[in-house]
Amino acid sequence: MATAINAQEWWAVRRQAMAGTSKTSPLNTPNAIAQCRAKQCSHDGVKAGAKAAAIAFVASAIPVVMGARAIPWARANLNYVAQAHIISLVSGATYFIVADKTILASARKNSFEKLGPMEASF
Repeated sequence: MATAINAQEWWAVRRQAMAGTSKTSPLNTPNAIAQCRAKQCSHDGVKAGAKAAAIAFVASAIPVVMGARAIPWARANLNYVAQAHIISLVSGATYFIVADKTILASARKNSFEKLGPMEASF
């Protein structure tokens, strides 16, 4: 794909790409496979993080709400905003931790696949 120097050339390259007359397509660029793998890793991380956050929401909401009703100190000091804050912090932290671990595991797996059988057996 040609490198555009100014906006006019950039739009010309875009028109060629949209018309299908460019010499390169998104599937035969040098990094197309790596980009597809990266998008898939990110998508898997988002899905795993969302599932874990939903589970963490339920697992943290029940004890926090019940504790705020039953424990005298919590009843006096934890209003609804504090309870929501605790629950959202747990859910958000779980999302980011699980998503990060999933993306890193996928990236590690993909990098070892790129090496081959001899180099990966250390």
